Amino acid sequence: MFTDERRFDVWETIRQHDIRCFSEQLTSEVLGLAAMRTGVTLVRSPLCLFNLVWLGIASALHAAASFATVLTTTMKLLEDQEQFPHTAVGQAKESGQRRAKRRSGPRSKHDPRRDDPTEVSEEAFAKARARMPLEFWMHLVTVLGERFEAAHGERHQFRGFRVLALDGTRINLPNCKALRDHFGTATNSSGAHNAQARLAMLQFPFTRLPYRYELAPVVQGEVTLALRLIQSLAPRDLVLLDAGFRSYQVLWAIAGRQAFFAVRLHQKLNFQTLRRLQPDGKDKLVRWTPKDSRGLWRQQQLPRSIDLRIVEYRVPGFRPQMLATNVLSPQKISRDEWTRLASQNRETRRKLLPGLYHRRWEIETSYRELKVDQGLDRHLRSRTPASIQYEVAGHLVLYLLVRWLIVEAARKHGLDPLRLSFVQALRELELLRPLLVIADPAWVTQTLLPRLLDRIAQHQVPYRPGRSYPRKKKHAAPKRNARKESERS
Repeated sequence: MFTDERRFDVWETIRQHDIRCFSEQLTSEVLGLAAMRTGVTLVRSPLCLFNLVWLGIASALHAAASFATVLTTTMKLLEDQEQFPHTAVGQAKESGQRRAKRRSGPRSKHDPRRDDPTEVSEEAFAKARARMPLEFWMHLVTVLGERFEAAHGERHQFRGFRVLALDGTRINLPNCKALRDHFGTATNSSGAHNAQARLAMLQFPFTRLPYRYELAPVVQGEVTLALRLIQSLAPRDLVLLDAGFRSYQVLWAIAGRQAFFAVRLHQKLNFQTLRRLQPDGKDKLVRWTPKDSRGLWRQQQLPRSIDLRIVEYRVPGFRPQMLATNVLSPQKISRDEWTRLASQNRETRRKLLPGLYHRRWEIETSYRELKVDQGLDRHLRSRTPASIQYEVAGHLVLYLLVRWLIVEAARKHGLDPLRLSFVQALRELELLRPLLVIADPAWVTQTLLPRLLDRIAQHQVPYRPGRSYPRKKKHAAPKRNARKESERS
């Protein structure tokens, strides 16, 4: 790979200016550990792995801007400072410009060598990101998650379990042939068969922090992606699942990791009741022996049956629901702790936290924040599968880092991180970013970063459990012949 010590030093300085808002999270040690786990060699070039991570995050932060704009935004902020000519970057730029004047002709835009060390062509960036291994992004998310848990791991605990949520979604891609061929297309009835990809994610619902993710063609179902994500579970993990993951294979895959699950049942299964845990039968132990007419479970050497605990509940205004879990003891997690929101007493009018299973909806909120607020859906620019993977990874890492800042702000002010607005946190970050780039490092550390956390903590969202927005009843349309009928009468 092309190396250039002089330009590496310049771009390393530019990167350090731009990631100051995440300087405590996205350290060189974290990036180096991710590179070591990936097994890649770090090359001293302007578009090394460290700088590609930074540019991927910046691309997600400026979702509406082109890659060419992202490459030059930070440099323009530095260049507009009054003292810029006296800085190391300014002197390197001036030296490069003098070198370019002495050259007889301009270089080709595809030539990696540049007279101006602050310049990187969009073509060089496209080639560098295409060579960047996807495994590096995966290991980076893992390392960041480990560092977060070392500092805030208690936030993910409930009764000795580490709680996660698992779900999938689709994201819209630029509608070009290469992406349609690789990822597939939508198959809706309206005829809009645009390119789409499937995204599945494991998430910590108490902080909405991503834990693992998979991006794949839409032909791969959510259960297929879930089985790959389940391999990262640890003993004593408790995964909250949507009803679509009620698969015998998925449930045993989680249990095989010495982990636990909770899933909503949208249909009655062939259960054998073993024991009632409550006299009314709304909390009981059962044994599920699914039919295996095709021999799939025998081929995978899965046990013939699985013991479950069935918790029945009813949200006011909705049909009765059933929850299945392999946490069999009510002493570990009681029925009320599973379904507190559904069983609240309206007469007391006291605020109650939602039951544990209802925390699964936090991953739905995360998908909305990622796709709508952060611009992951319908704002991707790339036209190749590898570049799409790069952009999506940048969005996931940015979301993780912003969520980390929200947790820091919540801890500083004694708040619940889910009560702080992600949209406003993103806006505060965008507003303060130019000053973070150009300010003195001591001023950034002592004043600007604490001020950013304070401003994030100012934007609290109201706590509204059990919200209901009934639809307005439509009045029946008057009959066309009502007037004629009245005249006849």
